[in-house]
Amino acid sequence: MGAAHGSAPKQYLPLGGHAILAKSLQSLAAAARISKILTVIHADDGEAYEEAVDGLYLGERLTAPVYGGATRQASVLAGLEALSADTPDFVLVHDGVRPFVTARTIDVIIDALLAGKEAVLAATPVVDTLKRVDEGGRITHTVPRDALWAAQTPQGFRFDPLLLAHRKAAAEGETAFTDDAAVAEWAGLEVFVVEGEKDNMKITTTDDMTSAQNRVAREDWAMLADIRMGQGYDVHAFVEGDHVTLGGIDISHDRRLSGHSDADVALHAITDAIFGALCDGDIGSHFPPSDPQWKGAASDIFLREAVNRVAKRGGVIAHLDLTIVCEAPKIGPHRESMRARIAQICGMEIDRVAVKATTSERLGFTGRREGIAALAAATVRLPLA
Repeated sequence: MGAAHGSAPKQYLPLGGHAILAKSLQSLAAAARISKILTVIHADDGEAYEEAVDGLYLGERLTAPVYGGATRQASVLAGLEALSADTPDFVLVHDGVRPFVTARTIDVIIDALLAGKEAVLAATPVVDTLKRVDEGGRITHTVPRDALWAAQTPQGFRFDPLLLAHRKAAAEGETAFTDDAAVAEWAGLEVFVVEGEKDNMKITTTDDMTSAQNRVAREDWAMLADIRMGQGYDVHAFVEGDHVTLGGIDISHDRRLSGHSDADVALHAITDAIFGALCDGDIGSHFPPSDPQWKGAASDIFLREAVNRVAKRGGVIAHLDLTIVCEAPKIGPHRESMRARIAQICGMEIDRVAVKATTSERLGFTGRREGIAALAAATVRLPLA
């Protein structure tokens, strides 16, 4: 079930490239024993819901959503009424902002229902000492934690008894229940707990969201276990001009770099490093200088193609390290602009892009100010084949 509607409903906030609700639906769909998934949404959230589920493949199990009520309890009743035409044997009620529920938890609940239980909820034992306090913050009582459990969802029920319990509560004006197990208890059903999982967190606070984002990032990176390193090197000579293009930005200078494209030696080196990590040729094989269409072309075209080839293989660029070798122009004043531009082209965070500069102590062609050289290293992470 969806979380309560607000100015920014939590269930539609992004998490790992998808809405939290979408991640929750995907987790439920991963449980083979669930035959139908019905989402209850706020009447104002139709567009947000469609955007959240767009592109998800959950088969025919995901049915059209229904609109809920003013409270969580009313929304659950709306969902139950929508399911009543099919009269399922069991129903599981789940929070839309618990995206990390596992098939194991769902299986344990279903097994308990099949064994004859009327109502079962996932929960974890309370391990912290609990204190009851007054309005001034003074502790009035220490609550023994023995036999205390923290309720989670899903909460599973035999369908007919739960529907009757909700109808009765609504008819009698009982609207203060905080979960469906409380409704079932009030109606006289026996409710049991099965041990849930600590990772089945409910995203409520900003800290919860940060923890969830970190977890998704770790999981995503763990899937990209094929770690590749590539290196690139390029050099271009100076000719008469008034600026050089380095790292995707123009820098005023009394010379320019000669090349078939814009001669951005820095982006060329990075592009070759990425192609090297992919074992996919080099910049010359993809963009031959003999091809007139690349004459004067901006080098971000080449780098974007290398980035796209990583993405097509389901990978990410984890880190880029660029070293520019020249006596002039001075790179230091432009370092951060280069980092920002390279990060933008590659769709990366700037803290994963390093730009360094050095001279060759007036030795060689760079020392004689005849041109600029660049060396780059790229770390690429791909899924294991």
